[in-house]
Parts: sequence; C-alpha cells; structure tokens
Amino acid sequence: MIYFTPMDKYELTIVLDGKSTPAKRKTVISTIEKIITTFEGKIVKTEDWGEKEMYQKAGKNNPGYFIHFLLEFEKGSIKSLNLKLKMEEDIRKFLLVRI
Repeated sequence: MIYFTPMDKYELTIVLDGKSTPAKRKTVISTIEKIITTFEGKIVKTEDWGEKEMYQKAGKNNPGYFIHFLLEFEKGSIKSLNLKLKMEEDIRKFLLVRI
C-alpha cells in the first residue's frame, strides 16, 4: 500500500537589487525553480511584485525588486531550501513562511 503524505504550503518572497535587469531577474527565477525541483518541491504560483522602496536600507541601494512564490514542500526539505537560499548572492533578502 502506498501512503501519500500531504505537502505543506509555503510562501517565499525574495528581494533582488532594484537595479537588476530583466535578464538577471529571469536568471534568478530559473535558479530558484531548479533549487525547488531539486528538493522535490513544487511551484504553485509566481507573482512579480515589481520594484518597491525598502523600509530598511540594505547597503547603498534602497529600492528592491520583489518576487513572490507559492510553494508546496515536504517538511524535511525546508531546512535545505533555506540554507541554499542564504547562499544565493543575487538575493538581497528573502522570507520563507509556512501557511
């Protein structure tokens, strides 16, 4: 008998440099897609929130470019995903929340 374990839903919001080019944003999105599929997760939805002012300054650049993902993951893979996202140089900040 095969047991199906339901996947938990997560929201991932990443912040890139506000001056990043569309090609750079596309590269980062494809990198995140590869990381998520590597850890056997699934992207349900991707939203491009665009450039917004940051409340806290991060380095010299105040504006950030926001991209939001709705994900499905098994619990054991989230720690690995979190570590991998911390190593990505193009991502200024990110927030990963279970919903």
